[in-house]
Amino acid sequence: MRIAVMGTGGLGGYFGARLAQAGNDVAFIARGAHLEAIRREGLRVRSALGDLHIAPARASADPADVGPVDAVIFAVKLWDSERAAEQLAPLLGPRTLVVSFQNGVEKDETLARIVGREHVVGGVGYIAAAIEAPGVIRHTGTMQRLVFGELDGTRTPRVEAFAAACAAAGIAHEVSPNIRLATWEKFVFLVGLSATTALIRQPIGPIRANARSRALFLQIMREVVELGLASGVALDPAYAEGRLAFADSMPAEMMASMAVDLQRGNRLELPWLSGAVARLGQQAGVSTPVNSFVADALDLYVSGNPGG
Repeated sequence: MRIAVMGTGGLGGYFGARLAQAGNDVAFIARGAHLEAIRREGLRVRSALGDLHIAPARASADPADVGPVDAVIFAVKLWDSERAAEQLAPLLGPRTLVVSFQNGVEKDETLARIVGREHVVGGVGYIAAAIEAPGVIRHTGTMQRLVFGELDGTRTPRVEAFAAACAAAGIAHEVSPNIRLATWEKFVFLVGLSATTALIRQPIGPIRANARSRALFLQIMREVVELGLASGVALDPAYAEGRLAFADSMPAEMMASMAVDLQRGNRLELPWLSGAVARLGQQAGVSTPVNSFVADALDLYVSGNPGG
């Protein structure tokens, strides 16, 4: 299968490397020092599930160097979505699927508006991974799972082909008949994890162990569930409580990528996470005081380190 990874960060780099190792023709779209390191030394993944070294790795800053592919893994940061989506045209054939494994609940509509709804497949990625150094991806823990499906819930040959590629690569995956629900389910947990680990500047271990920060984590997720229900998403009303129990099984050192970006002085996805909950809540008439506070408290850092 010909696959292009648009955004070779933690998620794109990890899953792209797994697919390349399994024999797929994978092109990595990256930039800067990361791109140069991949071109020079290949792409390395350090993981408890087994290290990978894809060398040589096909890498470029320009999708036009790659040409049409069967599937595009769209994994850029949310603030870069529109710019990156506008560069996808050279990768698109008549049946090319573009699956966004980004965060947030507005990502698929953004893609559809730019590349055409016929190309968009909804996706949800579960992994803790980040660029450790140029050309190197660090996978924390053992969780690695992709959920994807056509926006209308049908099972199509292109989705089945991508699922088969994931299976051959050892990637845990699921073809979802209701990808909108799956996207909101991840959104509930991600907003809670990103808000607490970024605001408190601690990984999940101490947050879940402290009664008050644990309650904060739960309330943030409850607000997202209430918003989803008001938006017509068939979430379990007790979904937040179930996700809190799930958090108890996670590696204690796990932090959301937004918290890692905050530590590094990078831009934050806050406007599409707690910020989106506050904005969409206001539009829907749903009270979201805790997420609104998180959005206000971290707003100073949205564009990166204000002192740097």
